[in-house]
Amino acid sequence: MTELKNTYTTREVAAMTGLTARQLQWWDARRVFASHIASRKTARGGYTERRYSPVDLLELLVLAELLRQGISVGQLRRLLDTLREQFGVRLFETIGGGGPLTLLTDGQEVYGRTANGDLFNMLRDPQQPLLMLADVEGLRELGAARARGRRKRIATAKQRPTQATDQHSPTRATDQHRPTRATDQHRPTRATDQHRPTPTKTPTKKAEPIG
Repeated sequence: MTELKNTYTTREVAAMTGLTARQLQWWDARRVFASHIASRKTARGGYTERRYSPVDLLELLVLAELLRQGISVGQLRRLLDTLREQFGVRLFETIGGGGPLTLLTDGQEVYGRTANGDLFNMLRDPQQPLLMLADVEGLRELGAARARGRRKRIATAKQRPTQATDQHSPTRATDQHRPTRATDQHRPTRATDQHRPTPTKTPTKKAEPIG
């Protein structure tokens, strides 16, 4: 299981998606898919590394799947634009279920199904809903299995409270501020130790001379 991080490097994203570093760089430069943290020029003339968020990673996993399916980069750009401009959602919100629009594929095309059941061909005619669902066979949710698991981990990471075992956990009675036992300090002093009454000595009488 891949550890969930705040950001990922280009090399990490390439290893997990199957895309190359050159592809990611080209997509970023052509604004097909921009990284969460852009590369910037440093004072020494070099460039910082692009960084991708967990949401970016999930979306790139789906885009890589579509690319292997035969969808062109131009079609991927059009899909992302349609999701944003027509439906007002990001790709991340359309995979794994639970969003206002769910993306599906039959292995050749990409379809969008709205919450009320309308189905659109997202690559050919996203403005006009299809008349019959029977026209499309073998539909499956795009990236569903991988998306559900990763979306759940992202949500858990954002909402996870600090565990009591880390910081601000209440101090156990066995550690600090536990009541001092009577056997340690402030136990009452026995009468045999201090302040016991001093025995009274009987005065010795001096012998008087016999007159």
